[in-house]
Amino acid sequence: MINLTVTAVVFGVVFLAELPDKTALAGLVLGTRYRASYVFAGVAAAFAVHVALAVAAGSVLTLLPQQLVSAITGVLFLGGAAVLLFRKDDDEEEIRKPENQSFWKVSGAGFMLILVAEFGDLTQIMTANLAARYDDPLSVGLGAVLALWAVAGLGIVGGKALMKRVPLKLITRIAALLMLGLGVWSLWEAVTG
Repeated sequence: MINLTVTAVVFGVVFLAELPDKTALAGLVLGTRYRASYVFAGVAAAFAVHVALAVAAGSVLTLLPQQLVSAITGVLFLGGAAVLLFRKDDDEEEIRKPENQSFWKVSGAGFMLILVAEFGDLTQIMTANLAARYDDPLSVGLGAVLALWAVAGLGIVGGKALMKRVPLKLITRIAALLMLGLGVWSLWEAVTG
């Protein structure tokens, strides 16, 4: 049976912790470029995997080598920034056409980005700790996954809304610079951590 109080507490804690995180930015970037439902499917699946791992493993996830996770995340963000900065400019309308984007390609990209970038993340460790504290894996898992999905949804929808008001080329450049900054920061954490 699901305890709604535990679910609500976990939702609030995880939602607030994840809002300023790189996931909202990743969702925003993917949401500006691809069909929102495809992006959300991949991101939601990755978060479900993360929550399942966190709840199942409990506090064991806190033992993961954070430096390795930071290094991989940094390289992925730098690679994403390079792709955005150096890709050939296409017609903006063609980029936006959903029929030019396969479900598996878009959702797979979202899944892999979140799966690797969020592994060992603060919210995953928090979820593991909350699961250990409340000893209620279903309630904790439900609260955590709903919070992560809500943040991802806000980022993706925000990306679509932003694209209607700002040129895609400018959004792409800003996103690339932000990803570059996150990549450098993650690598710095890997080296100094």
